[in-house]
Amino acid sequence: MRQRAAVLCGAAVIAAGTVTAVPAVPAEATATRLPQPAPTAPAAGPHWKKCATEDYPTLQCASLEVPLDHARPRGEQITLALSRVPHTARTYQGPLLVNPGGPGGSGLTLAGFVASSLPAKVAAQYDVIGFDPRGVGRSSPALDCRPGHFAPVRPDSVPDTPDVERANLARAESFADACGDKYADVLPYIDTVSAARDVDAIRAALGAEKLSYFGYSYGTYLGAVYAKLHPQRVRRLVLDSVVGPEDVWYDANLHQDLAFNDRHRAFMAWIAEHDAAYGLGTDPERVESTWYAMRAALAKRPAGGRVGASELEDTYMPGGYYNGYWPYLAEAFAAYVNDGDTGPLVEAYENFGAPDASGDNGYSVYTAVQCRDAGWPRDWDDWRDDSWGLYEKAPFLVWNNAWYNAPCAFWPTPSRQPVDVANAELPPVLLFQATGDAATPYEGGVAAHRLLGGSSLVVEEGGGNHGITLSGNDCLDEHLAAYLTDGTVPHGDGGEADAVCPALPDPKPLESKAASTSSRGSTLHGLLGFRG
Repeated sequence: MRQRAAVLCGAAVIAAGTVTAVPAVPAEATATRLPQPAPTAPAAGPHWKKCATEDYPTLQCASLEVPLDHARPRGEQITLALSRVPHTARTYQGPLLVNPGGPGGSGLTLAGFVASSLPAKVAAQYDVIGFDPRGVGRSSPALDCRPGHFAPVRPDSVPDTPDVERANLARAESFADACGDKYADVLPYIDTVSAARDVDAIRAALGAEKLSYFGYSYGTYLGAVYAKLHPQRVRRLVLDSVVGPEDVWYDANLHQDLAFNDRHRAFMAWIAEHDAAYGLGTDPERVESTWYAMRAALAKRPAGGRVGASELEDTYMPGGYYNGYWPYLAEAFAAYVNDGDTGPLVEAYENFGAPDASGDNGYSVYTAVQCRDAGWPRDWDDWRDDSWGLYEKAPFLVWNNAWYNAPCAFWPTPSRQPVDVANAELPPVLLFQATGDAATPYEGGVAAHRLLGGSSLVVEEGGGNHGITLSGNDCLDEHLAAYLTDGTVPHGDGGEADAVCPALPDPKPLESKAASTSSRGSTLHGLLGFRG
């Protein structure tokens, strides 16, 4: 949910079309007991308009009204922005709804990417449907609780004095208060269950009896919740980089902290391996110590008056999502350390970490969903104890991540209970997971495989990226294409994985002839939201 690197990719801006009728949908269910949904009323199809981009010339856009509160289908309405790449083949397999994660990520451009990245014969059989979930982007209302919340320079994320801790707590509480003041009537309905009800409203408006769904990151949890609510309406279900469904959401963030630290150390080891390019030493531990020395220096004197310690963490966190960013981040690191040149570091911050309007919107939805979806500690002592305990083992992102989620300690809306997504009523489901994924650690994919009866898990062995299909790994993509073609899934011998694919090699330094990363990988990771 941050600005992406302009050197790698650029997301197209898409304007939504106009209105459609609203299908009646069942009342919102509790997490522990989910009733069978009531029949939906017939709905007029969306009014699609051309919204082509240079990359996606057949893209179309529309909008759909849905109830703010699905328990009151004739009450206040909100608007979802939709996109579509229509099918072209005689064989039509219905809509394939795609979601990039977040929560808070826009999915409009993702429809064009998925349709153009799948084998043409496969994509031609589907209407590939993107959407901005409630509160996001082109949907209305779009949340923006506190514009400029991440403006530099923020207090140091590590609260090593009472004053620094108080400053960070004040920021978190003020964000929660601002959300409550601006969106008191909306926040009770910005959650995953409501978004899953929206998914079914989209299905009904498209006139489809069943829906195929393809979600990345948080989108895997949204897909699993939808499948729990409407198992009889799921045709195919693809979940890539799977949220641990039993860790929603406080524990999930604690597990992320450990995994991101491991991934950051893998990046340090990569820099050491390429000492000839970066001159930072051949010992990964020494390289890591140098990085933390850079952090300490920036805490005292921010680069360009913009990149302090917290902003440095924001800048390097995306390297935990996608190793295609490593060469750019390493260049900035080396320039600062070896030459005292802050320019590349400021540029890296602007490309990878700096907030913009879409980031403000994405963060507002992220907090609204996560704080509403599940319970969070309301006693700050719990956060402090857990974070300091982890910091001793994994200092890279622990406190940055804690403050990112800290508004949930003060959230004005009561929390729901998490949905138990265990499900034995689905057709075959296909899961993809990298063993070194930091944002959604490997154990979450294994847990989802266990809970979703009849699912198949494809593992990228040795991979550390988050979002692994349609990003250059042909082995993974062959499994995806086979499944979307006719429902074929691999079946293993009873172990954790049903199929294993080797990871793609790590990138090379920019000076190398092999400097360019997979164009599909770069584009995909420009569309997937951070933090989700």
